[in-house]
Amino acid sequence: MIRRLALAILVPLALAAPARAQFAPGSPDDPDTPIDARTRAAVVESLAVAVRDHYVFADRGAALAKDLRQRLARHEYDRITGSREFADSLLAHLQSTTHDRHLRVHYRYQPLPPQPAGDDHAADAGELRRQLELERVRNFGFERVQRLAGNVGYLDLRSFSGLPQAQATAVAAMNFLANADAVIIDVRRNGGGDPVLLQTILTYLVAPGDRLHINDFYQRAGDRTEQYWTAAQVPGPRLDGKPLYVLTSGNTGSCAEEFAYDVQTHRLGTLVGATTAGAANPGGLFRLSDHLAAFIATGRAVNPVTKTNWEGVGVKPDVDVPAADALREAHVAALKKLLDAARDDEGRARLGRALELAKATPSDPPDDFTREARRRGGS
Repeated sequence: MIRRLALAILVPLALAAPARAQFAPGSPDDPDTPIDARTRAAVVESLAVAVRDHYVFADRGAALAKDLRQRLARHEYDRITGSREFADSLLAHLQSTTHDRHLRVHYRYQPLPPQPAGDDHAADAGELRRQLELERVRNFGFERVQRLAGNVGYLDLRSFSGLPQAQATAVAAMNFLANADAVIIDVRRNGGGDPVLLQTILTYLVAPGDRLHINDFYQRAGDRTEQYWTAAQVPGPRLDGKPLYVLTSGNTGSCAEEFAYDVQTHRLGTLVGATTAGAANPGGLFRLSDHLAAFIATGRAVNPVTKTNWEGVGVKPDVDVPAADALREAHVAALKKLLDAARDDEGRARLGRALELAKATPSDPPDDFTREARRRGGS
């Protein structure tokens, strides 16, 4: 297995929470590759062994392994001759048995690197270069940061990158928001990522000197629990004390859900939008063949406040509105709060004008937030 512990579901082969896979993602536009009976059988057996030995719920993993082998014996996969269709079929069977949104099977046209020997953290240098370039051109998930009317800061964050190079971009984005009077963080299109970047962003949201116990991850391997806390310090000023709004949708998944859940359970801000996808079990990628890999949940999140997580139910927003309307609703709410706190006529007039502009903001395209609007290859 190639892993570090991950929590992502919507971005193809991009991982999230405490692990990062070392496979760079394939593309929905990749050409298909043929698959023969011998390879199908080998893939099913590799997948069965992986879920049996590593899936966080051992009993379900054993049942899933048995189900996969029985399907192969019943010749259910015999008609499938393409790797992409085979991946989709295995994915459907994994999820019909467990309903775990983190269990995925991925296809990639470019051959996957060999399994590293011994060290799970070892990575193919070429894969790391490819992953870095893919994330660089996406600005490590930081799609947009700007000032909205009324000095409300806005961050559109599309993923929680696990690469160390993402930290500088995160610091720059959070420092940009430092002079805002209220902050909106949009994770409606965020499928997940790595909790290290989540730690960085959450640290900016708590007071200097405070150490917030964010989340725990139980790992089946070693029967151990890993704790996650905000950092002792970050470069630049904190944003604590400013009204904070987090936007969610059905496409908000995995580590992005943890971010929303942490903000909600630790009372750092207000969630606005729609219920999230419901994927809370972190894990890693297992190579099945030259072109197929499976993301298998090897742990589960345990929030220190609720003692549970959002698996299967999603994170329910504090203000339940269609995801397409969430930015407008949050902007209006932020301005009303600032207006209530304004102490001079000039400030009230400025915020009043901004409020009228915010109310007139059109909705986002609703297709952006349809739960299945994008093909999911994510972990």
